[in-house]
Amino acid sequence: MSSMETDVQVALDKFYADVADYDLQPLWTQTRNLMPSHPKPEALPWLWSWERLRALAARAGELITVERGGERRVLGLANPGLHGLPYATPTLWGAVQYLNAHESAPAHRHSPGAIRFVLHGEGVWTTVNGDACDMRAGDLILTPSWTWHDHCNGSDHPMIWFDGLDLPTIIALDAVFFQEYEDMNQPVTKPHNTSTRIYGGHGTLPLGTTAHQLHSPLLVYRWPDTDEALTGLLEANGGVAASLEFVNPTNGRAVMPTMGCEMHRIVAGGETRPYRKVGSSIFVVYQGSGYSVINGLRFNWGQGDMFVAPSWAVVEHHAQEQTDLFAVTDKPILEALGLFRDEYLLQPQEISSVFAAR
Repeated sequence: MSSMETDVQVALDKFYADVADYDLQPLWTQTRNLMPSHPKPEALPWLWSWERLRALAARAGELITVERGGERRVLGLANPGLHGLPYATPTLWGAVQYLNAHESAPAHRHSPGAIRFVLHGEGVWTTVNGDACDMRAGDLILTPSWTWHDHCNGSDHPMIWFDGLDLPTIIALDAVFFQEYEDMNQPVTKPHNTSTRIYGGHGTLPLGTTAHQLHSPLLVYRWPDTDEALTGLLEANGGVAASLEFVNPTNGRAVMPTMGCEMHRIVAGGETRPYRKVGSSIFVVYQGSGYSVINGLRFNWGQGDMFVAPSWAVVEHHAQEQTDLFAVTDKPILEALGLFRDEYLLQPQEISSVFAAR
């Protein structure tokens, strides 16, 4: 190396050291890391089995008390690709919540929004701003951002359900607020299931209803209605699968501005076309059995199992018996920002060969 080249290298080394010392980073050395040709999520495709989830949740029910301060008996899905963070994906929190017989979880509210999907049982209600919403297997219950909510079990049996929150997104935005209610539980100020009485009719709304922009005013989406809609879709359209989105009945948009909720029914022996989209999803197997191939990795699943599909991962589902898959996604955020895109790809056997060749 010539003396001139040595001088240049010394000057560059000094320059980069001074840049780093002043908490700056040069873009020209990181362009491809910051802006790759397609999403490269750190979250991994992953599955948590219902058998293990239920057993560990039951042990928590024996060992951990629900009280003010601890607030909830919840086991969060921690994706092993996220370096120890307690998130299922970079934008979505997923968890199982366990409530013992005749137990109550204290009332509070927070800026992150939450959904509950009931896996089995009944006799529990979630009170949301004074509306006691009964929870039954297959029901979807909303606790939107900054609404008071608590959970009460009036039955002689414990209950477990799936929690989905936009918590990682709200943390990333530095927008988390939390407040305890003044008492352990809020008063029930309305007849049970008031929101479903008002907004839960098929194709009906109170005359003069205006579009509810932030979240759905319907707080419970009942399984019998979901089941009927899926059955009707398959009968009308045929095919091996039917999918629906839970929407705000006043404007047809997602139930929350930060989270979308879906249900997918796949007939016995059916398989879905390989598909990928920007944004992540957490799937919960409500009933049925089969497997999913996510970026070439096979995950066998059965009733109650939960699994993650990261952003831009190629996903295909195969049902060994009729299967209903619930999913929570971050799609509404991406659509609002104009960043959502998706596509169907090759047939399953072709996808396998593509990943094998990489």
